[in-house]
Amino acid sequence: METTVLVVGGGATGAGVARDLAMRGVDVTLVERGRFAGGTSGRSHGLLHSGARYAVDDPEGAEDCLVENRILKEIAPHCVTDTGGYFLQVTGDDPDYFDRKREACETIGIETGVIDIETARREEPDLADGVERVLGVPDAVVHPTRLTAANAADAREHGACLLPETEVRDVVRDGERVVGAVVDDGSGERPIDAEHVVNATGAWAGQLGELAGVEIEMAPTSGVMVAVEFEGLDTVLNRARPAADGDIVVPHDEQVVLGTTSVDVEDPDEFSTDDAEIGRTFEECSTMLAGLDRDRIDRVYWGVRPLYTEDRERYEGRQISRGFYLLDHDARDGIDGLTTIVGGKLTTYRRMAEAVSDHVADRLGVEEPSRTAETPLVGHDDPGRIDALVREFGASNPADEDVVSWE
Repeated sequence: METTVLVVGGGATGAGVARDLAMRGVDVTLVERGRFAGGTSGRSHGLLHSGARYAVDDPEGAEDCLVENRILKEIAPHCVTDTGGYFLQVTGDDPDYFDRKREACETIGIETGVIDIETARREEPDLADGVERVLGVPDAVVHPTRLTAANAADAREHGACLLPETEVRDVVRDGERVVGAVVDDGSGERPIDAEHVVNATGAWAGQLGELAGVEIEMAPTSGVMVAVEFEGLDTVLNRARPAADGDIVVPHDEQVVLGTTSVDVEDPDEFSTDDAEIGRTFEECSTMLAGLDRDRIDRVYWGVRPLYTEDRERYEGRQISRGFYLLDHDARDGIDGLTTIVGGKLTTYRRMAEAVSDHVADRLGVEEPSRTAETPLVGHDDPGRIDALVREFGASNPADEDVVSWE
């Protein structure tokens, strides 16, 4: 099999890269070792960031989130629930941090408003008693399985070849150039020849790098999400304090997803999970939302963040930037034909995909620009179609399995 670009990794970013390049007329093949969104994307809390979470410590990253938040609400309304969000100051929290958060958001251009507590409690009656101040922000909820399926299907409609349940066994080099990969779909190994390979495997990027003979210093962290049966919350809740365990509550139709923790891991496939993380997340989120019942926990799952740092001895866990990094292995390692995208977050998947696609298109001499920011995703005008695509791809993932229709 031959293709111009082989994209490895069928999460939101990889599917986004395949879509972007296919829309430019590039022959693309997307391979994913499991089901689409089966890795980090489908094991996230599903918060579509407004940028407010990062406004104090990472204003540039916050600006990226704000831009992508607005774009996704336009191009993927069938994958987004526009809930709005609250940042909550709880008894014992530093009031100065609340003020810094508001000021930082205003500087960036994130629309905010201090909401008096009586109004907030009328809108969300289940706010915990300890909530003292409320800042409204334009957060939303994104359903990652739908989003990834829409990108993959859109890529296919523009001519891309989709190969889920297909694992890369080796990366093929001709001297100092990557020229393809050997894959296995369960029926045996076969080669795919490619002019360029994109490593969009997220937390597994280091493993694919090893196959290609390059070192990629990943610093993945795991985090727990706890889905609890709970009706009536319509707004994303965030704790107005520096990022810590148990500071996000994401509403679904009849559930809420509580998140999250941050624990360094060496292997994204093999890491320990501690029930204490569940208890800590539940306890911390209960300071924002009253009425959570441990007996109504529906599912618990861990995701692994694809964090990257060139100085892991100095930085770890929450100290590592949530920004994304494009690794040009020709300039970096002297290996042509390979590009890696690491870091980032679900909210910025499209921007990450555009950055990679711009780079690859330049290498291939393709002059067609990206059109993903203004072109609606497949299914935007037929909401029922998106879940049919999810079913077609067999993409059941814990982040949103309670929301996606399987009938």
